[in-house]
Amino acid sequence: MKFLDQFKQKNKKFYIKWTVIGMSAIMAALAALWLYINDWDAQQSMKVLIEAVTIEEPATEAPKEQVIKIPESKEVVEEKPVTEELTEEIVTDATVYREDKELPKDPTIINGVLLANKQHPLPDTYAPGEVPEARTAFEAMKAEAAKVGINLNAFSTYRNFARQKQLYESYVAKDGQQAADRYSARPGYSEHQTGLSFDIGESGQEQHWASASFGDTEGGKWLAVNAHNYGFILRYPEGKEKITGYMYESWHFRYVGKDVATQIYEKGITLEEYLGVN
Repeated sequence: MKFLDQFKQKNKKFYIKWTVIGMSAIMAALAALWLYINDWDAQQSMKVLIEAVTIEEPATEAPKEQVIKIPESKEVVEEKPVTEELTEEIVTDATVYREDKELPKDPTIINGVLLANKQHPLPDTYAPGEVPEARTAFEAMKAEAAKVGINLNAFSTYRNFARQKQLYESYVAKDGQQAADRYSARPGYSEHQTGLSFDIGESGQEQHWASASFGDTEGGKWLAVNAHNYGFILRYPEGKEKITGYMYESWHFRYVGKDVATQIYEKGITLEEYLGVN
C-alpha cells in the first residue's frame, strides 16, 4: 500500500509539471504570433492589446434640460362690485326764499298751470286783475253752498304788487320778518297777484276769517270736500309747509280748473307735488 501511494504521488507531480510546461509553451506561441501580427513591435502590440480588452462605454447624450411649458395664464381682473351711485335728491326747503331776489320778466307756467311761490315769483308788472273764470266758478260754488245754509264770502282775492308790498311791510313791522314770512308773501311772490286766489270765509262767522279755526266751521268743512268740484283747491294744507312754503291756511283757495283740482284732491297732494316741483 505504501508503495502504491508513492507511485500515485510521483504520477501527480509528473502531470502537473508537464501541464505547466505545456501551458507555458502555448502562451509563448501565442505571444510570438501576436508580435508577428504587429510587426514584432512590442509597444504597438501592447497598445492594441489594451484597446482590445478595454470595454468601450457607449456614448450617452447629455440629458436635455427638460423645459416645462407653463400654460399662459389669463390675467385675472378683479371685478369690482357694481355699486349704484346714490345720488341724493336735493329737496328745496320751500319755506326759504330763493337767493336770487331779482324778479323774473315772465311768470312760471307748468303744464298750463300758473305757479307762484317762494321759488317761483312773478314779475312786478304782472297785473291780470281778478280772473273772470275764477270768479264765475266761485259764484257757482257759493250758490251750491247756500242750498245747505252756508253763506260763503270771498273777502280777499286779487292784490297787485304795490298792495302786497304794503301789506307785507306792515306784517314785518308788527311780527318781524321771520314770522311774517310764514303767513304772508313778499311782494312778487304772492298768489293773490295771479288773480286766481280767493280767501274765503263764511258770512256771520267773521271771527274765523283768515284763521285756522275756519277749517272747523261748517263752511270750512264743506269747502274742504266740495271745492274741487268747482276747480278750487285748498292751497296750503296742514302739514305741508315744507312743500308749499306757507303754514296751514284753511281759508286760502286757488282756482286751477276742475280737472286739475279733482286730481289733486283725490291724490291728497299739493299743487307743487302735482307739478313735480319742490
